[in-house]
Amino acid sequence: MKKGKRVLVVGSGGREHALAWALARAAEVERVYVAPGNGGTTWPPSPEAPDLQPRAPARSVPIRPDDIQTLIDFAREQAIDLTVVGPETPLAHGIVDAFQAAGLRIFGPTRAAARIETSKAFAKALMRACGVPTPDYAVFHRFEEARAYLRAHPGPVVVKASGLAGGKGAFVCDTTEEAEEALHRLMRERIFGEAGDTVVIEERLYGSELSMLALSDGRMVKPLLPARDHKRLMDGDRGPNTGGMGAYAPVPEVGPDAVERVVQQIMMPVLDALARQGTPFVGVLYAGLMWTASGPFVLEFNARFGDPEAQAILPLLETDGLEALEACLEGRLEDLSLRWRPGACVTVVLASPGYPGPVPEGLPISGLEDAAAQEGVLVFHAGTRREGAQLVTAGGRVLAVSAIGPDLPGAAARAYAAVERIHFEGMSFRRDIGRVPVRSL
Repeated sequence: MKKGKRVLVVGSGGREHALAWALARAAEVERVYVAPGNGGTTWPPSPEAPDLQPRAPARSVPIRPDDIQTLIDFAREQAIDLTVVGPETPLAHGIVDAFQAAGLRIFGPTRAAARIETSKAFAKALMRACGVPTPDYAVFHRFEEARAYLRAHPGPVVVKASGLAGGKGAFVCDTTEEAEEALHRLMRERIFGEAGDTVVIEERLYGSELSMLALSDGRMVKPLLPARDHKRLMDGDRGPNTGGMGAYAPVPEVGPDAVERVVQQIMMPVLDALARQGTPFVGVLYAGLMWTASGPFVLEFNARFGDPEAQAILPLLETDGLEALEACLEGRLEDLSLRWRPGACVTVVLASPGYPGPVPEGLPISGLEDAAAQEGVLVFHAGTRREGAQLVTAGGRVLAVSAIGPDLPGAAARAYAAVERIHFEGMSFRRDIGRVPVRSL
């Protein structure tokens, strides 16, 4: 007879490793599966595990995140009590709807509710309709019309693919020439396929970027710690956009009043609007914000945990992870108390040479055990796999090194001390995560 609960995490990145790690520490969890997982998402049981170490065992299973029927079959065969969706693509494919139709519990929004992320055009229209502050914009389905708009509105803009582009579909452009080039790449070269069939062109805002994530049960939200993601490849926010080169939480200048402002002015109006449309949002609602002199503006919404924000936020969560997700599914979020560790967490992403473009695979990785043995350090795998006893690279973002410290400088010092112990050929990373001056809001 099964004693504890079995959990299935869908996805293969650092976010999914962090989710599996958090759930393996939950009191009622007996076993965690990760589909397909990576080189770090299999570990043995450790009932007497010390602080920060998972207690329940985990195992990777070779099922693609978009192979929904096979995931359903696996969940039935293994008597999975809860499936947790990490990435956005399965949400776009309706994994939550399919699991619900099969009578299986799953954490994440339905396909219709996930449109808040999967269609930027939809999200912008929704925000405009319910008065949520967002940059002025225009939506285009034809290249010629979009190019004509750019020439009639010269100056800095942001050109975005409306569909999913792995966090790389936004082009921040200083000039009309740069914007036209971005437009050409999206709509003519189709570098992100059908994601660029519809393009959003919006005004460029200036201020401090901020990631605000919140749990939602469809009626209310409970905000998680504010975090700051670093999208640009190189120090000083230079170079091309990536899926995220690092993050930290909390953000020192974002106090309780600022968080409450985001909840009341941004998250609740959107949540209420989705509920009125008959598509209540249950899951993690993520607002990517630009905090300007006039206050917060929404740059984008995501419908799931951020990556690498999850690797910086979850290590600070003291509340039982399973309890938190089940409160959302059962409509009792108002009764949940979120408790946090004191201090801060800094996450540094280690990337393969060539990222965010094509990267080599199979590069041997060393030093992980030494890094993970350091005080307050967790190493979350992303683009890794096992070749026998050897761990090798298997993607662009390879590892996320997270460290908890008494404050932001202390956490950053621990994270970078651990990074220095890890090696693979051509390894690149930013050296300024959590080390930039605090910016006032």
